[in-house]
Amino acid sequence: MATAVGDDPESLMTLVTVFCLKNLRRTMCYSDQNRLRLRPDVFLPSEICDRLVHAYMDLVHTDSEFEPQDGFFQLFSDPRSTRITRLHLRDDFIRDRDLEALAKQDLMELHLSSCTRVTARGLRTLLRFRHSLLSLSLFGSSSLFFRPACDDEEEEDEEEDPCALTLDRSFSFQGFSRLRVLNVGGLTPELDVESLLTPLPSLSSLDLSGVHVPRPAFLAQWKERLASLVLYNVELTEELIHTLLQMSKLRHLDISREHQRSSKFKMTRKILSSLAQGLVDLVSLDISGHIMLDNVTVPALEDALGRPSIEPSKSSIYPLQELKRPLQFLGLYNTTLCTVTHIPAYKVTGSKNEDQILNAIEAYTEQRPELAHRAINQLFDIARIQHCSQLLRALQLVITALKTHKYDKSIQVTGSAALFYLTNTEYRSDQSVCLRRQVIQVVLNGMEQYQEVTVQRNCCLTLCNFSIPEELEFQYERVNLLLLKILEPLRQDESIQRIAVHLCNALVCQVDNDHKEAVGKMGFVKTMLNLIQKKLQDRMCDQVMEFSWSALWNITDETPDNCQMFLECNGMNLFLDCLKEFPDKQELHRNMLGLLGNVAEVRALRPQLLTKQFISVFSELLDSKADGIEVSYNACGVLSHIMFDGPEVWAMEEPQRSEVMDKMWAAIQSWDVSSRRNINYRSFEPILRLLAQSGAPVSQHWATWALYNLVSVYPGKYCPLLMKEGGVILLKRVLELESSHQETKEMARKVMDQCENFKEDAMDTSR
Repeated sequence: MATAVGDDPESLMTLVTVFCLKNLRRTMCYSDQNRLRLRPDVFLPSEICDRLVHAYMDLVHTDSEFEPQDGFFQLFSDPRSTRITRLHLRDDFIRDRDLEALAKQDLMELHLSSCTRVTARGLRTLLRFRHSLLSLSLFGSSSLFFRPACDDEEEEDEEEDPCALTLDRSFSFQGFSRLRVLNVGGLTPELDVESLLTPLPSLSSLDLSGVHVPRPAFLAQWKERLASLVLYNVELTEELIHTLLQMSKLRHLDISREHQRSSKFKMTRKILSSLAQGLVDLVSLDISGHIMLDNVTVPALEDALGRPSIEPSKSSIYPLQELKRPLQFLGLYNTTLCTVTHIPAYKVTGSKNEDQILNAIEAYTEQRPELAHRAINQLFDIARIQHCSQLLRALQLVITALKTHKYDKSIQVTGSAALFYLTNTEYRSDQSVCLRRQVIQVVLNGMEQYQEVTVQRNCCLTLCNFSIPEELEFQYERVNLLLLKILEPLRQDESIQRIAVHLCNALVCQVDNDHKEAVGKMGFVKTMLNLIQKKLQDRMCDQVMEFSWSALWNITDETPDNCQMFLECNGMNLFLDCLKEFPDKQELHRNMLGLLGNVAEVRALRPQLLTKQFISVFSELLDSKADGIEVSYNACGVLSHIMFDGPEVWAMEEPQRSEVMDKMWAAIQSWDVSSRRNINYRSFEPILRLLAQSGAPVSQHWATWALYNLVSVYPGKYCPLLMKEGGVILLKRVLELESSHQETKEMARKVMDQCENFKEDAMDTSR
C-alpha cells in the first residue's frame, strides 16, 4: 500500500529529545534555589548536547505551549559534564548571559542569526572561543558591536530602562587563527570591514551580504584560499570585479541583488564572460536581480531549437558557453535570463516555472526573506491557477519559511495564502497525517503572532481544509482559544468572523462532553451570545447569527454546565428577541429550538423555562412549518421534558397544562413519520428516559414517534444505537404500562419490529 507524502515517523531520538526538554526536572535536571541544575550523574556528549540545544530553539520558535527555561544554557556551562561543539542561536530572546554560560566550551561552530539583544558583552565571550572556532556566523547581529552606555558588568535587564548603545571598536579577530567560515552579513556600516577581517589568515568562506566595502582590494589576501564568497546586496564596482577575477579558487560566488532598480552597476556580457572564463572551478553562481546592459542571449528562434539542455556549449546565455561544465547552481531570480530554454545548470532559481520558484524559496528562505516572500507569492499563483506537481517539496518549503520567519508579516501573509491552496481537496489524498499536522502548527503560530486581518483570514481559511474536529483534536484547546480571541472584538472583519464562527461550530460538533465542557469554560457560550447580541442590534440575521446559534446547540448537547451558562448569560431573552426580530428565518428557529431542547433535558434547569412567556412561545411554535417538521419537533421536545416533571411543577394558570398537551398531541399527529431529518443524535438517552413513565403520556408518545422516525428513515445508523442503549427493553415496558396510549403502543411495536428486521438483515448480509 502506498504511503502519503511526508509520512515518515519521527525518530526515537527526536521523540526522546523533545520529551526531555518538556520535562527537564523529571529527566536530567533538578531545582536548586529556583535555579535549574544538571543532575550530578548525568554526562552528555557533544552529539546529544548539540541536538538538545537545536531542538530547544525549534520548540521556542514553533511550540506556543513550550515555555523557555530561564537558565537553560547554564546547564551546559561545565565541559566536564556537557560538551557542545555546534551552536545555532537565533532571534531576540538570546541574551549576553546565554553566551556567557557557554564560555568554557570548545565551540567549533557558532551561528548567531538576528540575535539583536546580544551586545558587546557577547563579543567578549566570543573571544573565549577564538582558539577552537572553525565557523562563525553573525548574520543580522550587528548589535554585537554595540555596548550599553551604562554597561557596568551587572546582569542586564533589557525590558526596563534600556541604555543608549555606543559603538564598540575594540573588538578584533586577532587570534581566530582556525576560523575558516565567516558570515558578517548586515554588519553596521560604521565599522571598517577591512580592519575587522584582515587578521583572519585562513578564511575559505566569507559572507558580506549587505556590507559596505569601500576598498574591495583587501579581499585579494584570500585569493589563494577563498572557495565561497557571498556579496548579496553589495554595490559592485570595476575594482571589485577586478578583485574577484583574481580569486582563482572560488567555487561559489554570489553577487546577486534584491532589486534591479537599487543598483548603479549594470552587468555586461563582457563581465559575465570574464567570470565564466576566469573562475574555472566555479560550481555555483548567483547573479539574481541584475539588469543586463547588453543582449547576452541567443536569438529567439535559436533558443527554441531542440529539447532543453544543460550543456554549456548549447547555452542560450552566450557568456555561460565558456563554462567547462554545467554549474550545480545558478541564481537567475528577478532577471530575464531565467526564461531562456537552455541554461547550463542543474538547479536554477527564477520565476519561469515551478521548479525554479521552489529552488528560489529553498535557496533564499533562511537569510533573504524579502526574496523568499516573492517566490512564495509566485508559488501561490501556481497552486491557485495551475497545478503544483511537487507538492511535498512545496509544502515543506513553505512550512520552513513560516517557521523561520515567524515575525515577518509578509512571509506570514503569502505563506498562509499558499498553504490554503496547497492543502485543499485537490491535493489532500497525497498528504500524510504528519505533514498536515505540521501545516496546522504553523497556521496556529501565525494566528497567535498576528492580529492582522489578512493573516487571520488566510489561517482560518486554511483550517477549513481539514477534517474538523478530527484533524485539529491534537491542538484542540489551542485552536479554540485562538478562534475565541479572534471573535472578541465585535467589530471584527465580517469575513473572518463568519469563518471563525463556522470553525467554532465544527469544533464542538461530534466531540465528547469533556471537550465541550472545557471549551465552555474558555468563554465559548458568552462569546457566541455576544455575537448574537451584536447582530440583533444591527437587525441582521446572517451566517454569523445562524452559525452562533448552531454552535450553542452543539456545545450544550448533554453538557449541563454549558446549558446553565446559556441561561445565566441572558440566553433566553436573546432567544425571544431573535424570534420576534426574525419571524421568518427557518434555520435560525431550528437552531434555537435545538439548543433549548438541550437545556430542557437538564432537570435542574427546567424550572427556569416554566414561565408563562416561554411556555406560550413553545406552544405557538408547535404549529410552525419552518424547516419541515424540525421547529415544531424541537418545540415539542422541549415541552415533553417539561411535562415529564409532572403536574405538580406547573404553577401557572395560563396556559393550562392540559391545553398545551392537547396541542402537542395534535402537532405530533400532523408530522409525516417518513420525514428526512436535519438532526444528528449521538445518544438516545434523553429520549429514552421519557419512555417508561406514566406521568406524561404525550411525552412518551413524542419519544416513541422520534425513535420510529429515526430507525425507519435511517435504520443503519439508529437501529444499532437504539439496541446498544437498551431502547428495546424500555419499549417493551411502554407496552406493559396501562397509561400508555394505544397509538403509542402501536408505534413502539413498529420500532421493535424495525430493529428486529435490521438485525436479521445484518445476519443475512454476513453469511
